[in-house]
Amino acid sequence: QVQFVESGGGLVQPGGSLRLSCVASGSMFRIYPMAWYRQAPGKQRELVATITAGGNTNYVDSVKGRFTISRDNAKNTVYLQMNSLKPEDTAVYYCNNPQIAPRPTASWGQGTQVTVSS
Repeated sequence: QVQFVESGGGLVQPGGSLRLSCVASGSMFRIYPMAWYRQAPGKQRELVATITAGGNTNYVDSVKGRFTISRDNAKNTVYLQMNSLKPEDTAVYYCNNPQIAPRPTASWGQGTQVTVSS
């Protein structure tokens, strides 16, 4: 199974920015889509942004215009640039292949904590 390692989270004030990174194992990264998810305390994990192998992107309405997903296939890495952060963005952020993520057997990384607070 492909393994994911997320990093880049932290504590930031409202209006601030963070850039998350996710490194995937394996040699097939470039041919599959990737996505960022987040899970806030007491809530279900939600899909935040996706990027296809060809670079097409899509976002949940709550982050449109503030978050940008990108990928570097040479580094097996997907990024999430988060600007104008709000307290409601506080969550643990994960990456995964959106074609695999819904499966009960899907493997997840440890995630990276993002806390937006003054």
